[in-house]
Amino acid sequence: MENNLNNKNTANTALWGGIIFSAIFTFLIWILNPLLDKFVLIQALEIRDYDWQLLNSTFAGQITAWGFYAIHQIILWALIYYAQTKVKKYSSGIHPVNVWALGVNAFFILLHLIQTHIWYDALAQDVSSFSSQGSVILMLCVILIIENKRRGMFFGYKAPLSERIISFARKYHGYLFAWAVVYTFWFHPMVSTPGHLAGFFYMFLLMLQSSLFLTKIHVNKYWTLVQEITVIPHAFLIAIYQAPNIWQMFTFGFAAMFVVTQMHGLNLSRLTRWIIGLGYVVSMLLVYNFDIAKGLAEAVRIPVIEYLVAFVIAGLIGLGLWIADKFKKPSP
Repeated sequence: MENNLNNKNTANTALWGGIIFSAIFTFLIWILNPLLDKFVLIQALEIRDYDWQLLNSTFAGQITAWGFYAIHQIILWALIYYAQTKVKKYSSGIHPVNVWALGVNAFFILLHLIQTHIWYDALAQDVSSFSSQGSVILMLCVILIIENKRRGMFFGYKAPLSERIISFARKYHGYLFAWAVVYTFWFHPMVSTPGHLAGFFYMFLLMLQSSLFLTKIHVNKYWTLVQEITVIPHAFLIAIYQAPNIWQMFTFGFAAMFVVTQMHGLNLSRLTRWIIGLGYVVSMLLVYNFDIAKGLAEAVRIPVIEYLVAFVIAGLIGLGLWIADKFKKPSP
């Protein structure tokens, strides 16, 4: 079976098939949403940080949400561990373990839809929405560390991170990313606000990426960039729907990450990068009505947070490695 899968066409088929599946399933969430009108939600009585919760939660809803999440999480971690310890090598095609990962993720995507329509509640009933948002931000920050050697951190210039820190982040990032994606996926019920639809489509793409470990598609710079920049339309739609006065901050904040860091890994010419950068500045000036101070104050918030968190994570990894070295037994 391995020989049949070890073909570049199998990886391309898995990639485009996964993208098509993501789009179709996002449409399915939207088309089935009227069936959820039977549930009574909390926003009718009070304002909370996340409105899509039942007014009266049920034991079955919480048990199924947490139970299915835990099973999904453990299986995906186990598949990653198997791939790292048994498969080990990258392939132009896909490995049998990738087929398993794709199937597992597709199964739990369908299961979550069924769970939503029977019990509605997801993990949001028990934990803060900041935990869901933070998990994705954490993932994006670790990507900055992993990609530092290839594209740099600031306008193509590398941050002073040691090779050992970057290697550690590369080796274990799959477990962190799998947690961030699966946890966020099960945090939300499958409802069809514009922000939720964009978010679920984004989660599906991230699950697809998490299923294609140890394939060359997994490290393709254009495909990995898609994983980073898809957060821009998602954040825009969330802000428009829930806080229409701050959509500019999210849109230009995440777009700034593309201008400062992400586009410098695409081998673009200097002229192209200048055009993109100037286009970003002009767009921001027009949107903020040439209020430069306000535009800069809002646009830098997300990049500052991401870069600071990235350096904190790198520092914690470095500290952990230093402590581990201190406890290592000296060679005889």
